[in-house]
Amino acid sequence: MALFEPLSLRGVVMKNRIVVSPMCQYSSREGFANDWHLVHLGSRAVGGAALVMTEATAVTPEGRISPADLGIWSDAHVEGLGRCTRFIREQGAAAGIQLAHAGRKASTAPPWDGGGLVTVDEGGWWPVAPSPVPFRPGDPAPLALEPAGIAATIGAFATAAERALAAGFQFIELHAAHGYLLHEFLSPLSNQREDEYGGGFDSRVRLVLEVTRAVRAVWPDDLPLFVRISATDWAEGGWDLEQSVELCRRLVPLGVDLVDCSSGGLVPGVRIPSGPGYQVGFAERIRREAGVLTGAVGLITSPAQADAIVAEERADVVLLARQLLRDPYWPLRAAKALGVPASWPVQYLRAAD
Repeated sequence: MALFEPLSLRGVVMKNRIVVSPMCQYSSREGFANDWHLVHLGSRAVGGAALVMTEATAVTPEGRISPADLGIWSDAHVEGLGRCTRFIREQGAAAGIQLAHAGRKASTAPPWDGGGLVTVDEGGWWPVAPSPVPFRPGDPAPLALEPAGIAATIGAFATAAERALAAGFQFIELHAAHGYLLHEFLSPLSNQREDEYGGGFDSRVRLVLEVTRAVRAVWPDDLPLFVRISATDWAEGGWDLEQSVELCRRLVPLGVDLVDCSSGGLVPGVRIPSGPGYQVGFAERIRREAGVLTGAVGLITSPAQADAIVAEERADVVLLARQLLRDPYWPLRAAKALGVPASWPVQYLRAAD
């Protein structure tokens, strides 16, 4: 079955095509990984996924979505993350980290606390963005990044990549989706700059390309680099699939190995035609037209559905989120459903039949 065929990416071999999608846990203090992250990530490695990705991990303190986000802006963060990667790799899975900056969507409360803005007086900070355009009507305008701030952000991504290597990660994914900072620069709905980082397509993609170059320059040649994009804003006048295809064509020669194809998140209140596999077509078209490996994500729940996506060459991997929250051992169950031998942990063999 295609879903359980190995995939070689540079010097790393994924044992199957199942990836644990980055999922925010809002369970850190000052960005540090703790026992929750070890168990959350580790249980999905035990469950048979080939690649286990951390949640969006902030490259600067102000790049966190919430004060409870994971971070990698300090050398002190390496030890806790390293504890997670060691366990993940001991289970035969690869360890990946998503490097992120939340941009104008930063300094908010966790979803179960309402998700509203956390003010400076409440322990939050003032968000930054390409332009002083708030995410939601009524929110304070974010601070527009000056050229020095843009340069510092690029440097922060590169330094975070070096720390990721020290922590034992084998994959990096750059988060340029879901309305966070890199995506904000891509979309004309959020980027109203008139300098070399705004205006036409070439200028709006500049930051994503520069971050990619900076990270690839410090990330070893034998380790893979992914980029997650929102293929469309689902909003008139915004970022769309045609622009995504062209961006991906430009990412390939910079050393990007796979594009993780999601959508939306830039503006609230848009109508998204959600349904099983509703984003797979983005991965399929980008794969075909940009000549790059892709990952499909979004309401992929059944083994047969996931296998068909790979077998039909609509994407090269599938990334599961909510389904792996419901069942960390979904890959083992999928192997059984598809009639493929699975490598159960020896401690769990009594349940393998």
